[in-house]
Amino acid sequence: MTDINDFIADKVKTNDVFLFMKGSPDFPQCGFSGQVVQILNYLGVTYDSANVLESAELRDGIKAYTNWPTIPQLYVKGEFVGGADIVREMFQAGELQTHMEAAGIEVKQTA
Repeated sequence: MTDINDFIADKVKTNDVFLFMKGSPDFPQCGFSGQVVQILNYLGVTYDSANVLESAELRDGIKAYTNWPTIPQLYVKGEFVGGADIVREMFQAGELQTHMEAAGIEVKQTA
C-alpha cells in the first residue's frame, strides 16, 4: 500500500485543488462526484482529478489515506476538505469559496 500512498500524497501535495472521484470531470460516474464537479466548475477553479474506478488499490487506498469511507474526496492545498455533502454545504454557505480564496486559489465566480 506504500506505493498507492505515495501516489495519493503526490497528487494531493502537487495540485492546489485535487478531487478523487468516480469517473472523470467530463463524465462523472456517480451523482455525488458529479455534484462536486459542478460546484468546482461553477466556481471556475482549476483542479485535477483521479478516477478511483480505474484501480481497486486507489479506491481502497484513498479511503485509508484519509480514514474517510466515501468518494468523492476533495483536497485544497494538501488539506482534506470533505466529501460531497460537506463540499455542497460549504458551497451553499459561501464557506468553500472563502476557504479557497484564503488558500490562494482563484475563484472566478461566487454563489
